[in-house]
Amino acid sequence: MVKLTQNIEAAFQAERTAGAGDSYGNPSPDAALVHLGLLDTFDPRSVEMNITPVASIGQSTEGFHASGPIAVNVPIKVAAQGTNSGWQELIGRAIGGTTGTGISTPVPHALTNTVDSMALLVRDNSNNEYTLATGVVPNEVTLEADYTTGGYITVDAACTAFFTEDSANADFTESDEFMNLNFSSSTFPACPTADPLLATDLSLTVGTAAATNKLVINGPDTASYIEVGERYMRVYSAEDTLSDVSSDGVIDLASATNNQNTMAGVTTLINNGTGFTCTRSGSDVSSVNLLKGIYNVQEASSEIYAVDNMTTTISNLKTVKLMIKNNNVPIAGKTTRNSVTKWLANNDMSRGLADITLEVSMTAEDETFYDKYVAKETIPLIRLDFGASYGSIALTNGTITAYSRPMSGAGEIVDTMTIKFRGAGNYKNNSAFAVSADWTLNTT
Repeated sequence: MVKLTQNIEAAFQAERTAGAGDSYGNPSPDAALVHLGLLDTFDPRSVEMNITPVASIGQSTEGFHASGPIAVNVPIKVAAQGTNSGWQELIGRAIGGTTGTGISTPVPHALTNTVDSMALLVRDNSNNEYTLATGVVPNEVTLEADYTTGGYITVDAACTAFFTEDSANADFTESDEFMNLNFSSSTFPACPTADPLLATDLSLTVGTAAATNKLVINGPDTASYIEVGERYMRVYSAEDTLSDVSSDGVIDLASATNNQNTMAGVTTLINNGTGFTCTRSGSDVSSVNLLKGIYNVQEASSEIYAVDNMTTTISNLKTVKLMIKNNNVPIAGKTTRNSVTKWLANNDMSRGLADITLEVSMTAEDETFYDKYVAKETIPLIRLDFGASYGSIALTNGTITAYSRPMSGAGEIVDTMTIKFRGAGNYKNNSAFAVSADWTLNTT
């Protein structure tokens, strides 16, 4: 028998309820499913068991086996297609969903220290059979755009999973099944109708000059601080206590209401908060160009800088590759479900330290980036903008760690550079804002 060309679709479901934190490996069949998007590479059955051979003299070295934990890996490669679909979820969950007062729907506001997982339900349209993988965690996510081929933007994610199981009708509740979840009555979503994003739909803007515009803030004498993300600013009057700025302590930097999207508007909102004074120095630039990070503002004349402008657009790009590498640690253990016990390599997952790296190749124009590399200068802000409908990703305080410009007797001169990011600010885990995105994540 020959297996014909695959006709596979996948849908996902967040393993959390809105604002209620993570629920690793525990989806809810009654909740809605969302289509993962256009698949390029996908394998929810990449299962490996640690087998230790027990040798016996005069027999095969594999005469007996001691079975170890089951490890499930789920490689995923999808097109950047539609809003709230797979590509945004994979990037967003690699960053981590932030919720709380004023941010009711999870937003990849900054790198979190908790694991943000989802479940995948896969349907084989040729025979209507299903595979369910729960506890899917994006460990390494790479967004790639190749301007030389004309192909679409892709997101490649190396994921681990809690467990995977097959069913003929999406009902995983048989007596010998480990999952004990019934998706047979859940509606499988339709494919996204939007065309995948092309490399030309992505613009890369850079704030190359040192930031000079700034907010000058004096907060209450207690431990007041402010965190700035790509979409939201949160103003705290004390440790874990949001202020009354903008009523709930949260400023939507993309909103024109009360001029929140300008430095002048943000200045007024903070200045009106109890115990805060705020003035603005320099031009009235867009508030989304504030450097992302966490700032202690309990001292008089604390400063939060904004890039003067983001007018430097690299228009001669060859390739763009953004990599979010979370060095997550799988925790092995035994779990019993539906009276079935499994020893799992990914029984739980611990969040690791993240490396945020941007690789760019482009036709050489001048010595701007080479000079920054030689002088070890910081690039304050880089933004990957996918347009008004698809959002943006901000990368803060970049250091060029590698630079090359091969030359020959003829032909185009191409620069290639690698940049790593560390966030801004001077308080708590400010490096979590090395990366921040402005779209929302699914809670279903």
